[in-house]
Amino acid sequence: MGADHARKLSRVVSGATVTAVADFDPRVAATVADEVGATALEDGVAVIDHPAVDAVVVATRDDTHADLVRAAIRARKPVLCEKPLAPTAAECRELVGECASAGPSDLVTLGFMRRFDPSYVALRDRIREGDCGAPLLAHCVSRTVQSYPGGDSAATITNSAVHELDVMPWLLDSPIVEVSWQHGRSAAHVADRQDPQLYLLRTESGVLITSELFLNARYGYDIRCEVVMETGVCALTQPTHIVSDSHRTRSVDYAADWIPRFSDAYRLELQEWIDSLRLGRPSTLAGVTDGLRAAVVADALIASMNSGGAWVAVPD
Repeated sequence: MGADHARKLSRVVSGATVTAVADFDPRVAATVADEVGATALEDGVAVIDHPAVDAVVVATRDDTHADLVRAAIRARKPVLCEKPLAPTAAECRELVGECASAGPSDLVTLGFMRRFDPSYVALRDRIREGDCGAPLLAHCVSRTVQSYPGGDSAATITNSAVHELDVMPWLLDSPIVEVSWQHGRSAAHVADRQDPQLYLLRTESGVLITSELFLNARYGYDIRCEVVMETGVCALTQPTHIVSDSHRTRSVDYAADWIPRFSDAYRLELQEWIDSLRLGRPSTLAGVTDGLRAAVVADALIASMNSGGAWVAVPD
């Protein structure tokens, strides 16, 4: 993800120059730096402290986000942090407090890129038009080819489900106030977590959301969302450019990961971030309070998981 951000900032986003990069693997940092004409440094703090760096992108392992964002805040350098802001709501609250005392309210922005995805934006616009009445139900599906090693069932929520925990309140203009974690059988090829998982989410406006998350679905990267309204239904279409007809079969291809599916979303998000910094105007990216709210909902889902699927109220 970090390499993809560096390439986009260097090649398809105007107004930005990639000056320095760092990675846990020095070979990766050297390769990306050579590719984009930057300097490879020893770690993220060195990038933040570099005098030629004006703003920072954090796209590292989740448990490093809080410390790197904190370093950027203290250096008074704008930072775009990939989701989540931090793995727990407690860490997010600390960062919100530091941001509040640091100055500009949008010093820290979050990479909830689905807010910039053209299909999600079009779905939100259609809901707001109101031609089909008020939303009643929503159904979400997120399936990926394979999970990264080292996670557990809770990490599925904080690292992956957090996308739905942000985008659905944004899409429906109503916060999530109650959650329940559910599951059926786990896939035989998954040993480190319950997979798939099913979440029931209720918004303040009364919309019930079902959200399936299957990290090891194997067949492809597949994101779906359908909103049931009073007189109609609107849904994302599958993001494919062609349909193939061959051997008496019609088929579409699935992406292997998030990069091609959300390429436009990442590009638009990065361009908005750079434009807001260059022009000195407020950004339309998600902020630290959005990151905190998603983390609070994630904590409630983990509490439901640990209590056998009970409904858990999301604290204010």
